[in-house]
Amino acid sequence: MRPEEIAIAADWAAAEGWNPGHGDAQCFATVDPQGFLIGELDGASAATISCVNYDEKFAFLGFYIVRPELRSRGHGLRIWNAAIAHAGARTIGLDGVVAQQDNYKKSGFVLAYPNIRYGGTVAALATPPPGVIPLADVAFATIAADNATVFPAPRAAFLRAWVTARGHVGRALVRDGRLAAWGVIRPCRTGCKIGPLVADDRAAAEAVLAALVTAVGGQVLSDQVFLDVPSVNRAAVALAQGHGLAPVFETARMYTGSIRPLRLERVFGVTSFELG
Repeated sequence: MRPEEIAIAADWAAAEGWNPGHGDAQCFATVDPQGFLIGELDGASAATISCVNYDEKFAFLGFYIVRPELRSRGHGLRIWNAAIAHAGARTIGLDGVVAQQDNYKKSGFVLAYPNIRYGGTVAALATPPPGVIPLADVAFATIAADNATVFPAPRAAFLRAWVTARGHVGRALVRDGRLAAWGVIRPCRTGCKIGPLVADDRAAAEAVLAALVTAVGGQVLSDQVFLDVPSVNRAAVALAQGHGLAPVFETARMYTGSIRPLRLERVFGVTSFELG
């Protein structure tokens, strides 16, 4: 795809009910321009997929969509094979719809854990405590280093685009001079999503979540908020449920090989199901 064509994949993802953010396509284009593929049939878009190479060891696959009327004709397999070839020998991760989990297993993917999307109107918001500051006031190197504890590869270009994108609002909690939690909220086709939300513990995550929702004020308080939670992080599940959010969608986080150790107990909100 050309950079501007990534919006096609985002629109198709919206039609599938995946609810991408308004600025997602522009942020995604910063990672691996050659990793976004589009299949055409008779001059029209027929299928999309992305498989972005973050570094020499890790890639992430997303946007695997075939136009509904063209499914079961082999178009998906052709573009899938092209995406897998782009990753080479890298370990590939994905957040796949549960219905396709068995097909992904046939391609060598192994289930790591489910991610659950929680959504609804946020309830029981506390006043953000002292120490919560705009994410822009935190040195970018500090954010990138913290992100490295929860993601399998460095992704500085994507992170920089994500935290500075138009409409994206970031907040952080500083405790005893160090970064204890941080997150971003962004407008989506429906409501807003919080992601990432990274925190040392539930109390820190609560503080940043409250600050994010409060920061966007009336734009969100009467609207839906979504938080994508690794199901293995029980504190994150409790956080979502404690604010009145309910499960609305589930994905299977899967990998084709080993990844570096991650501190999943610090992941209270996944950045994106499309790029991890």
